[in-house]
Amino acid sequence: MKKRIFDIISIGYKEDLPSRLFDWFISVVIILNILAMTLSTFKTLEPAAPVFEVIELVTVGVFCIEYVLRVWTADLLYPDLGPITSRIRFFFSYDGIIDLLTILPFYFLSGFIVFRMLRVVRIFRLFKINSQLDSFNVITSVLKEKRNQIISSVFIILILMLASSIGMYSAEHTAQPDKFENAFSGIWWSISTLMTVGYGDIYPITVVGKIMAIFTAILGVGVVAVPTGIISAGFVEQYQKNISSDRTYRDISSIGEILADADSGFIGLSVGDINRSFGLRVLVLIRGELTIIAADSVKAEEGDILVVESDKLKKKRMKIRKQKASE
Repeated sequence: MKKRIFDIISIGYKEDLPSRLFDWFISVVIILNILAMTLSTFKTLEPAAPVFEVIELVTVGVFCIEYVLRVWTADLLYPDLGPITSRIRFFFSYDGIIDLLTILPFYFLSGFIVFRMLRVVRIFRLFKINSQLDSFNVITSVLKEKRNQIISSVFIILILMLASSIGMYSAEHTAQPDKFENAFSGIWWSISTLMTVGYGDIYPITVVGKIMAIFTAILGVGVVAVPTGIISAGFVEQYQKNISSDRTYRDISSIGEILADADSGFIGLSVGDINRSFGLRVLVLIRGELTIIAADSVKAEEGDILVVESDKLKKKRMKIRKQKASE
């Protein structure tokens, strides 16, 4: 029973209907919880506050049951660890921390506004809905692959932000001592300018400050485009990989081997030409101790062993026999 409960509360497979239904149920509960928390902030909906409280109470109760079940089945999630160690590992995991922080503020910290803000972390539970979707996996894989380039671009942005902040302080402190009090008081301005937002609450009034603001704004367009271009290129690369990996090949029932000798007619031909001319499907080439992937551009040499789909090999042999019989 414990193993079955673990299978159900884990991200389910399409073939496991109860697990898939549980995933959809938890998704609906998360959305209802966040929706009730959001709508309860509207003054016009104060008459419906009891309804929102009931929804919040029920949904948090569901979270508590789910959390207890996940703690109970943690030893199946981490089979290499012991019963106690696996539960400690779950407590400090991403899912364990998020689940706990969505529960505790409701029961113990509801009187403190600061701690009630922790309830916002419930939104992060939505990532659990998406964690097994292909679209979300593409995003995470791109960020992992391009993390070094992204970190470098963010570091450049930080340097430009600090440089523009210090420069603007030097140019505007005398003219606007109330807004540019110190070297770090211009960080808000530099962030809004570099990010091309420009709220307009802090702006330069001196000639030097305006010139610096022009160059900062121009640099802001460039630095924002750098990580955007890196991520976009990563998505294109990942898309190309998915296209290559998603190519469907029918199952191979059996395979056969053909020796590339003078009688075969394969010597000097590329794999693509062999497949097209002889109606074969070459899988790999064995050349001495090497196993070569059968790319279309690879040419067969004398002594190579071509591993082909046996059904195709049968057809070729039958074709050869018919030719010989006709001759």
